[in-house]
Amino acid sequence: MSSKQGGKAKPLKQPKADKKEYDEHDMANLQKKKDEEKALKELRAKASQKGSFGGSGLKKSGKK
Repeated sequence: MSSKQGGKAKPLKQPKADKKEYDEHDMANLQKKKDEEKALKELRAKASQKGSFGGSGLKKSGKK
């Protein structure tokens, strides 16, 4: 009674995908996408350093 079927079965290995051949238009689109992602990442880093938007927010007059 020592079978090795207990537990989760391992998935079969997927065959490696072939390298795609890109033309100039595809390469331009990929480069543009990478540049946009890089710019977005830099903006996120910059925004996280500054803190909240609007500085101090709404100011109260102090009068009651």
